[in-house]
Amino acid sequence: VQLVESGGGLVQPGGSLRLSCAASGFTFSRYGMSWYRQAPGKERELIATITRGGGSTIHADSVKGRLTISRDNAKNTVYLQMNSLTLEDTAVYYCYADFGRGRWGQGTQVTVSS
Repeated sequence: VQLVESGGGLVQPGGSLRLSCAASGFTFSRYGMSWYRQAPGKERELIATITRGGGSTIHADSVKGRLTISRDNAKNTVYLQMNSLTLEDTAVYYCYADFGRGRWGQGTQVTVSS
């Protein structure tokens, strides 16, 4: 099982990024997926979850309306569209598969700075 995040980087406040998480080694379409993030000195927090078919999503209040989770089961990929980014969005972003006891990607750094 492998989860590989990409798309992170440095962006100015108010900017946008799209993170991708490519999954392999399991039947992607059978499992819910999530995005977490961990800011410096803080605990890892759940920010968005999507059901296996993509028909239902949940977003944390802190990101609702700005960050959006989606998935493409044909590509075995989950996305996080990030708009109107603020300094507080600076963190390492991780994708998580609800497979077995749970699997994590290696993370991708997002830095919001002017």
